[in-house]
Amino acid sequence: MPNSDPILDWDVKTLFTPGPLTTSRTVKQTMMRDVGSRDTEFIGVVRDVRRKLVALGGADGDDYTAVLVQGSGTFGVEAVIASVVPPDGKLLVVCNGAYGERMVDIAEAVGRPCVCLLSPEDTPPDPAQVEHALRLDDGVTHVAVVHCETTTGIINPVREIGQVVQALGRTYIVDAMSSFGAVEIDLHGFGIDYLVSSSNKCIQGVPGFSFVLARRSGLAALGSGYARSLSLDLVAQWKGLEPTGQFRFTPPTHALLAFHQALAELDDEGGVRVRGARYRANHDALVQGMRALGFREYLKPEHQGYIITSFHYPVHPRFDFASFYTRLGRKGYVIYPGKLSRVDCFRIGTIGHITKHHVNSLLDAIRSTLTDMDIPVPLDA
Repeated sequence: MPNSDPILDWDVKTLFTPGPLTTSRTVKQTMMRDVGSRDTEFIGVVRDVRRKLVALGGADGDDYTAVLVQGSGTFGVEAVIASVVPPDGKLLVVCNGAYGERMVDIAEAVGRPCVCLLSPEDTPPDPAQVEHALRLDDGVTHVAVVHCETTTGIINPVREIGQVVQALGRTYIVDAMSSFGAVEIDLHGFGIDYLVSSSNKCIQGVPGFSFVLARRSGLAALGSGYARSLSLDLVAQWKGLEPTGQFRFTPPTHALLAFHQALAELDDEGGVRVRGARYRANHDALVQGMRALGFREYLKPEHQGYIITSFHYPVHPRFDFASFYTRLGRKGYVIYPGKLSRVDCFRIGTIGHITKHHVNSLLDAIRSTLTDMDIPVPLDA
């Protein structure tokens, strides 16, 4: 059962964000020692982390491998796009939020032709439209989509899109940054060639690296010289890790120790299904409590995931989000600003080392914060 005890005596806040997120005492403690990047112990940790990540994707180590990349999740996404899309290829990004748009920006920055299949931010993409777009454009070689688009919290149909992509013989890239470790994913069954996530999301580690779960046959078939970056060359990173287990450049040793512990705690909790159930219970408690306070969710329930939830700003002249955010922070709770392009919303994450107890405490803090701002509760009273 997660606890909220601080490991040190500084002011500790509970994070209701999609990552970085609240971590366990034991994950924090694991970082309080130093290891050498070429020590036998550390190389064993890297080997175990890579093996466990492939297993979490429901895959066999003979078919898939895990490539660890220093830096945030965006570094991993850029490493994939820049390394696996050939100069004469074309990327189709299925986009309904800011993180899909970021993949378009990456493709443009690394000089890869790219088209965007755009859906509204509150609507999952239609796999039939993906199929139509692919049949219209034989030049598209790769398709990319975000699984949990944290702009809103929407869950996109990655399995159904993957079936289309696989049937039409294209390469499939999935940004599972905010879902991997909390939503069951079958790499082979979903037709995924490259899945990207990071250390500080649902596995409940700390920031420091991203990882790519890649089909071995796809990596082995890549031509040389695709990558537009030395440090973000995914193929070179893989070839460096495979024979020795060592990174080409300095690895985030402390973050990897923490992640190794976080993987053990995921297993102890009961795996992805059980962790996802805890997150869902957190989400259900949050939505029920926020509705009681008079807040409205942005997404329809059938499109809403349990990772992060967007709420409309209250229609009240004294509501100011900056003040609301700051007051909550002083009470020890950190939420997330909105990222929608046309609607005023804020977001609350329900992942990390938290339970319904923490969610209920947040709801109490939101109620008292609204009272402090002289806003009636419930909001529609």
